[in-house]
Amino acid sequence: MTLTFHVTGELDYDTSGDLVHCVVEHIDRHPGPREVRLDFRALTWIDSSGLSALLMIHRRAGAAGAELRLDNRPGFLDDRLRLTNVLEHLIGCAQPLDAGTPEADGDATRAGVT
Repeated sequence: MTLTFHVTGELDYDTSGDLVHCVVEHIDRHPGPREVRLDFRALTWIDSSGLSALLMIHRRAGAAGAELRLDNRPGFLDDRLRLTNVLEHLIGCAQPLDAGTPEADGDATRAGVT
């Protein structure tokens, strides 16, 4: 199963906790996902709290045996991930900048963060 979350708006101090809570809640509710996908097509901003949230989600997905995929990353997101030296940690070498979302094969959840 794949859990997909659509992240919209700003991912910052005010919203990052909501995203982490939503993702963890769905991982707990649907044990054994193969992948956890975050779609950033509508992301407009990310700060250090948002980056921290991505690291927490990565850790939680890994503990559940799922691979974290960061889809449709805007350039500014990759810039911040590179600047903080976490790009390769979060995505490895398998996800290009324009990584798309897979065909629907599991639960898709809209996690609107505004």
